[in-house]
Amino acid sequence: MAQTELKPATVQTGDPPDVSVVVTLLNEAGSLEELYRRSVAALEELGAPFELIFVDDGSTDGSFAVLERLHGADARVRAIRFKRNFGQHPAMHAGLVRARGEIVVTMDGDLQNEPEDIPALVAAVRSGTDVASGRRTARHDPWGRTLPSRMINGMLRRFTGVEISDFGCAFNAYRRSAVEPVLGSIGKQKFTKALVLSAGASVIEVDVRHAPRGGPSRYSPLRLTRLALHVLAGFWPQPIQWIGIALGAVCSVLALGLGAYGIAYWIDHSNFPGPLFGGVAILAVLGFQGFILALIGEYLGRIQRDVEGRPLYTIERELP
Repeated sequence: MAQTELKPATVQTGDPPDVSVVVTLLNEAGSLEELYRRSVAALEELGAPFELIFVDDGSTDGSFAVLERLHGADARVRAIRFKRNFGQHPAMHAGLVRARGEIVVTMDGDLQNEPEDIPALVAAVRSGTDVASGRRTARHDPWGRTLPSRMINGMLRRFTGVEISDFGCAFNAYRRSAVEPVLGSIGKQKFTKALVLSAGASVIEVDVRHAPRGGPSRYSPLRLTRLALHVLAGFWPQPIQWIGIALGAVCSVLALGLGAYGIAYWIDHSNFPGPLFGGVAILAVLGFQGFILALIGEYLGRIQRDVEGRPLYTIERELP
């Protein structure tokens, strides 16, 4: 790929920028220069000082070498490299805590988010709202991604009480004052936008374009299932009590229904089909128990991380 011709290094003054753009990335060396060029062009339309903060989540394809070159030519580019892959949400935290702008835009580095939409998100926050929530139009994802996404969006709307349609879109703009109160929880929770909105921030949805992804999605069915469990544990108050009530009710209804059918069948045929319906009942109970155990496992994992005091991430190098 031909390298972008960069201008001489831009001198960064001591005054904080008006807009910070936090970009999380993993193995995006092939598209970083295009992302930089398009982002700078969009940000320069705003006519205000800005900075680009790239967080390399343990890339192995030379992405950070590209960031070093961009930083050397443009002081508005800052970069952090993790020692290994810690995940998108810890990477988001690393960028947000370093952002100096009064408006902070977050986006992925895979160019599915089109940088040309940055001015629209910034304008929405400048109009007076705390959060400009990106809403992906004409999503270019397979049904295996969009169907679980709709389920998770429905769960988050129910648990946060915020009626937006796309909690999973990472392309958003935040007023700095809305993010700061929840910085301690960002990264531990996997939905930064839901966390900010659940704290009472005002929100407006902004339609943003969504390009096809170059390569397979990093969200497998197993990872999406774990994400759903994370939503339950993180945003649903007292879920185990509610699930316990549901489990008791369902099992009771099943027991009564199967018992009534068995008695009727026994009277009519003089032969009670116990093994078949007993097996069905056992499988139903085991299914519920498995779900509860998975949820308890999510809680135990959180408790373990808090007790051990493990860091969200460790940084190998930083270009301030």
